[in-house]
Amino acid sequence: MAIASPSGFVPIVHLIAVVFAIIELGLMAYVVTPYDHAWWGGPPSVESFMLFNAIWSLLVLLYVGLTPLYLVRLHHRLAALALEWVTMIFWFAGSIALAAYWGSPSCGASTYCGSLEAAVAFGFFLWALFLFLVVLDTIEAMRSRGHATTTAKPGPGPGPGAYVGA
Repeated sequence: MAIASPSGFVPIVHLIAVVFAIIELGLMAYVVTPYDHAWWGGPPSVESFMLFNAIWSLLVLLYVGLTPLYLVRLHHRLAALALEWVTMIFWFAGSIALAAYWGSPSCGASTYCGSLEAAVAFGFFLWALFLFLVVLDTIEAMRSRGHATTTAKPGPGPGPGAYVGA
């Protein structure tokens, strides 16, 4: 029985991240909507940032997941790795900021409050998924940098015209 390599799970993790990003997009859109027609201005910047994170993540996942398959000339492995790093940092910062901004309220029957708590949870799930992707892709990038694996120098071989026969 062969053990699957962790990089075989990458497409599955991409699909899970897309589903979670869509859920996060819906949750944050619901949270931000009451501020649309408010007289006191827009939503808190932390909520807007989390909404941005969801949209950004979908765009990054489209690039990272589809360009190696269908638009090979537009795909660059190190650019994809940099996008994943930035996205992982965005999710960590946004989730921490949203959790710190709202604290741990007692929601009761408030769907708004429950949506905020779910958005924080899915934000941390997305951070963990992008952390997994970043670790695997960084390891792969470090392994495939093109460095020689041996340090042995070739010794002097037989000179030109020397008999090496059988």
